[in-house]
Amino acid sequence: MHILMAQLNTVVGDFAGNMQAVLRTVNDAINEHDEPVVVFPELTLSGYPPEDLLLRPSLTLRVEECLQVLQRQLPPQAWVILGYPVRRDERLYNCAGVIHGGELVAEYHKQELPNYQVFDEKRYFAAGDMPSVLDIQGLRIGLSVCEDIWVDGPTAAAAEAGAQVLINLNASPFHRGKQEQRHELVARRAQRHTMPVIYVNQVGGQDELVFDGGSFATDASGHRKVQAPRFKESLCWCELQITNNTVVVMEGTQHEPLEDLAATWQALVLGVRDYVNKNGFPGVVLGLSGGIDSALTLAVAVDALGADRVEAVMMPFRYTSDMSIADAAEQSETLGVNHRVIGIEPIYEAFMAALADEFAGLAPDTTEENLQARCRGVLLMSISNKKGSLVLTTGNKSELAVGYSTLYGDMAGGFDVLKDVPKTLVYALSQYRNTLGPCIPERVIERPPSAELAPDQKDEDSLPPYDVLDRILELYVEQDYSADAIIAEGIDRAHVERAVRLVDLNEYKRRQAPIGVRITQRGFGRDRRYPITSAWRMGR
Repeated sequence: MHILMAQLNTVVGDFAGNMQAVLRTVNDAINEHDEPVVVFPELTLSGYPPEDLLLRPSLTLRVEECLQVLQRQLPPQAWVILGYPVRRDERLYNCAGVIHGGELVAEYHKQELPNYQVFDEKRYFAAGDMPSVLDIQGLRIGLSVCEDIWVDGPTAAAAEAGAQVLINLNASPFHRGKQEQRHELVARRAQRHTMPVIYVNQVGGQDELVFDGGSFATDASGHRKVQAPRFKESLCWCELQITNNTVVVMEGTQHEPLEDLAATWQALVLGVRDYVNKNGFPGVVLGLSGGIDSALTLAVAVDALGADRVEAVMMPFRYTSDMSIADAAEQSETLGVNHRVIGIEPIYEAFMAALADEFAGLAPDTTEENLQARCRGVLLMSISNKKGSLVLTTGNKSELAVGYSTLYGDMAGGFDVLKDVPKTLVYALSQYRNTLGPCIPERVIERPPSAELAPDQKDEDSLPPYDVLDRILELYVEQDYSADAIIAEGIDRAHVERAVRLVDLNEYKRRQAPIGVRITQRGFGRDRRYPITSAWRMGR
């Protein structure tokens, strides 16, 4: 048996386009093998996650039209296994269907519906309660969908129903360390039930989620025999043979694993590329300040889109150092992007003149600092309006957590590349990117971070050191530690109480922030939904 793991980058809501991708893939497959088994990811026809598109009355019509076309046009000798949402007996299911010989010969309804982190499937789907095992070319093939493999019940039921091989369709999003978790989990399932597992995953960016592919085939002892690449579309073959009444997974393509920083970098690049391209933007524009966050954002944008689709704008003010101006120009020249310098001094002075009566008798404070950021935001959004480019904001997760950003200023834009990247990881990724080729000036990485909104300003004047802050945020935001529990880890009480208080107070800001690529197990977005109006304080 020749199984093609079709790791596709689908588009949510593009039923016709996704269907055509299925047809092209299967037609290519039969040119290599006469009776291929072609396996596609979870919800291939609708794309994943379709969210409230699943509630639209026309959903059923669109799905049924696609299934009818596929039954007519797919090569009859192929076995095609793909995911789609389907309504049966007035209930909506997350389904894996099998098409062969011009007919829909089997359907499996996903049993385990995830409802945590970024997943919300119980809002839409009913849970299936039966295994689906069918004979394909003399082998008993069991079907499952994504979360079904994370709980033993569905795999056990398939095995009890006589399955010799399990095929698992996935739309499993990336976070750091996720691929290792998948490998370990699938190996345990295969070992426990003495059954090979074919794991096929979606690839591509969808809003804040990135699907990293990495499809693989594991033999009955849990050893990976075939490994598809990550972060790109792939058609990867897996061959099964029966030897001494045992199903053997033959050695096949083995793509090398990615180290953590390399995987994180590719996730950011893919997330930006697909968000820009799938939404039809001709390019992007960002404010390049000479600091490390905007430098890293520019590097991601260029790797994602190419230098010709990226514009960098330096917007100096009286507090902007000559070093920042020079470093921004150097990086832009190194990467070959369109670089502009637009000073904000006259714009700022015009605002201050208009506000003179309102500000009379009041001492300068952060208002004047925020006004600088808002002048820059107006310029970038105006460029976006005129040229159609998407504004990339440059705030990192650490700043967003504690509100170290300006609404309608540096938060003004359509996509925040570093939204889920803590500051310490910003430094690590910057150093990693420089190993791939000249990119970010070394002194941008080495100098103390500063917003340069006031004389001699440093981030640590108002925040704990970033290594301390990021540890607090990891425990409080991602692991749900209370303030007391964090302090018990040996972290200074004053730092903890200040950081936790700022996180709690700034939910209103984060709610108004642009989306950005999710790379951790809990980002500020789909998987952290906290009330804005709340008396909850200090995380106790």
